[in-house]
Amino acid sequence: MPSASSRTGRAAALAIAVAAMPAAWAQQGASCEKPVYLTFDTGHMGVASLVAEVLKRQNVRVTFFAAAERTQTDGDSLDSHWAPWWKARAAEGNEFASHTYDHAYWRGDLKGVAPSFRIKPSAGALAGREFTWSTAEYCANISKASERLALITGKKPLPLYRAPGGKTSPRLLAAAKACGFEHVGWSPAGFLGDELPSEKFSNEKLLAQALETIRPGDILLAHLGIWSRKDPWAPANLEPLIVGLKAKGFCFETLRQHPQYRAWIASHP
Repeated sequence: MPSASSRTGRAAALAIAVAAMPAAWAQQGASCEKPVYLTFDTGHMGVASLVAEVLKRQNVRVTFFAAAERTQTDGDSLDSHWAPWWKARAAEGNEFASHTYDHAYWRGDLKGVAPSFRIKPSAGALAGREFTWSTAEYCANISKASERLALITGKKPLPLYRAPGGKTSPRLLAAAKACGFEHVGWSPAGFLGDELPSEKFSNEKLLAQALETIRPGDILLAHLGIWSRKDPWAPANLEPLIVGLKAKGFCFETLRQHPQYRAWIASHP
């Protein structure tokens, strides 16, 4: 039978080992040699609960780009109905950024000394009409979504934004950057196809294509619900995509860790 002193020694050693485990796990988690950056834009929010469940189950953090888009709950994606959902995602360690408050599409630059743009919102009271916006008006719409996210999540969003449809011009990007917002698009292979017609692009085809073509460093794009797609993407593909990428050695990070944006984010605390 082991002596009291040897038992005490082993107990102390075990305590030290257990205490060291979190640090070891953290170090292992910090090592991400094949990162990908999964991002979600808002939509009708019909798959939002499912997306949250999958991300939590798979221990994956993502970056959400939010606009006040029309939802299946007869409101918008940044209203009080969805505030608890966003707050819960913040508590899980996800990141947030603006998608312009009114999901405002850039339609063209206008000539003149002061930059101005043709803009067509697809959400809110202005939806479907085309306007001429100054730099200040465009920046205000980006900021409005960011400020709303900060209010309902309790977490400061990243100083990033994504233009609806990814439609921009050099002049528009320069204007947004001057007011503190760097634009984020997506990688060609990262376009996951959830807004394409399911009659031509089946979930099986989209999943196989993604697993074949995604490479380390890619920014991936999906949505929290697309009105036009008859066979929704997320219920069929989100978890198999994450599991499949993990099996190939990929790991998931938020845009806070992206090498292209780290310095910008750090300089805009």
